[in-house]
Amino acid sequence: MAHPNLTRDQARERSSLIQTQAYDVAIDLTDGAGKPGDRTFRVRATVTFDATPGSSTFIDVVADAIHEATLNGQPVDTSAYRAEDGLALSGLAEHNELVLDVDCLYTNTGEGLHRFVDPSDNETYLYSQFETANAKLMFPCFDQPDLKATFTFHVTAPQGWQVISNGSPERTTDHANGSKTVDFSRTKPMSTYITALIAGPFHHVHDAHDEIELGIYCRSSLGKFLDADEIFEVTKQGFDFFQSLFDFRYPFGKYDQLFVPEFNFGAMENAGAITFRDDYVFQSKVTEYRLERRAETILHEMAHMWFGDLVTMKWWDDLWLNESFATYASVHCQAEATKYTSAWTTFANVEKTWAYDQDTKSTTHPISADMVDIQAVEVNFDGITYAKGASVLKQLVAYVGQEAFFAALREYFKKHQYGNTELQDLFDELEAASGRDLSWWAQQWLETSQVNTLRPLVETDADGVVTAFAIEQTAVPEHPTLRTHRLAIGCYELDGDRLVRTDRIELDVEGPRTDVPALVGRPRAALYLVNDDDLAYAKVRFDPESLAFLLENIARFTESLPRALCWGAAWDMTRDGEMRARDYLALFLAGVGSEQTMSVIQTLSAQAQTAVTAYGAPDWSASGAEQLADFAWQQTAAAAPGSDAQVHWSRVFASTAVTDAQLDRLAAIVSGAEVVEGLAMDLDTRWALLTPLVAAGRAGDAEIDAALEVDPGDVAQRRAATARAVRATAQAKADAWAATVEDDTLTNYLHEATALGFYSWRQYDLTRPYRQKYFGALDQVWKDRSSAIAQQVTELLFPRLIEQDTVDAANEWLAAGGHNPAAARLVNEQRDSIARALACRLRDAQP
Repeated sequence: MAHPNLTRDQARERSSLIQTQAYDVAIDLTDGAGKPGDRTFRVRATVTFDATPGSSTFIDVVADAIHEATLNGQPVDTSAYRAEDGLALSGLAEHNELVLDVDCLYTNTGEGLHRFVDPSDNETYLYSQFETANAKLMFPCFDQPDLKATFTFHVTAPQGWQVISNGSPERTTDHANGSKTVDFSRTKPMSTYITALIAGPFHHVHDAHDEIELGIYCRSSLGKFLDADEIFEVTKQGFDFFQSLFDFRYPFGKYDQLFVPEFNFGAMENAGAITFRDDYVFQSKVTEYRLERRAETILHEMAHMWFGDLVTMKWWDDLWLNESFATYASVHCQAEATKYTSAWTTFANVEKTWAYDQDTKSTTHPISADMVDIQAVEVNFDGITYAKGASVLKQLVAYVGQEAFFAALREYFKKHQYGNTELQDLFDELEAASGRDLSWWAQQWLETSQVNTLRPLVETDADGVVTAFAIEQTAVPEHPTLRTHRLAIGCYELDGDRLVRTDRIELDVEGPRTDVPALVGRPRAALYLVNDDDLAYAKVRFDPESLAFLLENIARFTESLPRALCWGAAWDMTRDGEMRARDYLALFLAGVGSEQTMSVIQTLSAQAQTAVTAYGAPDWSASGAEQLADFAWQQTAAAAPGSDAQVHWSRVFASTAVTDAQLDRLAAIVSGAEVVEGLAMDLDTRWALLTPLVAAGRAGDAEIDAALEVDPGDVAQRRAATARAVRATAQAKADAWAATVEDDTLTNYLHEATALGFYSWRQYDLTRPYRQKYFGALDQVWKDRSSAIAQQVTELLFPRLIEQDTVDAANEWLAAGGHNPAAARLVNEQRDSIARALACRLRDAQP
């Protein structure tokens, strides 16, 4: 069934005509006999709203059947109803009451009201996911962010279930057929996309903090793995930090955090009922980095309670501000209020790398994007919206001053609570608090695209004294904007075997050249680091002497952040073809051993693997993989038994093993013939080591089935789907293609898992025939499948063949025109990645 694609113009017109007041929604999740329903659920919604008398509009609803529709007591004509258009309403009065009684459909795509049956115990779980505009899949509504209202939900479900929504349960009534009805309290005014319903036989744990009732929920089969104490600790630290920082108490009463299956994103900020993907309930040993990232997600969603839920954007043009602020605030909280004090180092390594990658593609867009409709919004949950936005916010904080920034936010929350705003509303408060004009800042940073490169220009005399020092700023020809950057220059010297900062100069860089007279007349430093402390959003380069020094001494930094910035600059140079992939691998092998921060180690390892498998010349890649796998095995053997390092390096070894000897060792570990002391062969490790063996043709169905017998749960089913798709046979590829492209029965997670296994850097010959099949099928996929599934097909099944023929095929498809704009954008991005890899391979082949 087609879903509506609301345009910005339609939303503006509708909000000019109506103002919603309240929703009263009764939802029956049972089959009438007290058991869970399996296809549809019954919804009766009463919507009260004001309108311009005599006007007409429409209400959004995706219904399998409409049983009753009345407006102000009169029947509504439903004969022309189509889900993609909503239900037309005419002859509106000043005050209106609309009643709709409909059947809505459960989904298996992670949109609307998602239904999941746990293979571990056959229990049914339901959860809602409405962002960007999918509340209409669960109940009739005016599904746009600026039409806020109060919500009162009444939910009928099996008596053994937990039922959670935004409000607190006020009353529960048991029925003779084994069902119950839970009546929830009326909510504060909020947007439709942050309402929520979660139901099922959840395991749950409760606590309280500062008079806020706290709940944590997960599937019953995961209850034994739930580390509630760790989650509660981060939650309480976040509340203490944000309530003090914002000078505004948490506004939505209780605070439930629900870990739900087959969730498409990391989490969702439903007011008072936050949903997370239940991969965050760790069933295997994980590194400290995974715990850090979960904490960031918890705090990101908590920050949204104020910025996004309490005060909400009028339309999705300001999506970037919503997500950027939550990212910035969560990292700030981590660094200041939790044990993850190196969070800004992780930000530099992870978020900034993501941002630079997204911003250098041909599909780059301004941070403040032109969101003409919902489909445009749905492909903009990207590295620019989140990571670049958070990066420039960090620079804005440095420009206006942290104290003024948060003082402005406090006024903003008080003035606009429970309302909707636009960017200028925040800027008004920032300008008032700081006394600075920000109109130029918005133009430079929010309305332009791409990233500048900053390079130090250093001249010295015969004695090594600096005679001239300047920062050169450049931009790509397609996006020539030069910006004002607030940044610091760090001067570093060796102190024994330690590389330490001896001076720091903070300044504004403007135009093509900015002189730095403060460094003239001094002895030249061993290393100059532009953008020390990571204040600015820009690519950084080194002067030749600094680069030569860095290549020999990157392991000697005493602090994690400057080392991370240097790693990031080296990776940028590799991606941009200024450093050979084999030279980046050499730098990695020489320097990663000094890293203690697991987030950095894992990021660098992933980059090293990309350098070997994608950016290295084809006649060197096998040698590079062999070097990396040998190093990873050495690190595995040297790591403390059971340590994070042992877990990490064993997986790097598995994913890069390429020689017969390396694969023999991996096979021996998987079979148990070789035991690595302390390495728990838990669920994640079992599949992380087995799947590369399958891709290399050294394991197959028997080993996959044996692994499933150990643990047949849903996570293992997903891992098995990936392993089956990555089998080194033509039949395996044909089966995976049919399941992901030609069939629509797989759930969103099994679809993703299967697609993830289709391509392997080890299997070009097997997948080359699917290059043209992909482009031949794509348009139909976007017509027939939901947005979430269509995006997965487009991104994950794009032909990952680093060959000019792939770029040519993509260009031919794009040139033909007539495609869904979201599909075309995603194809552009994938094509750019292949073109970049080809250029890097050419560079790597050069001396």
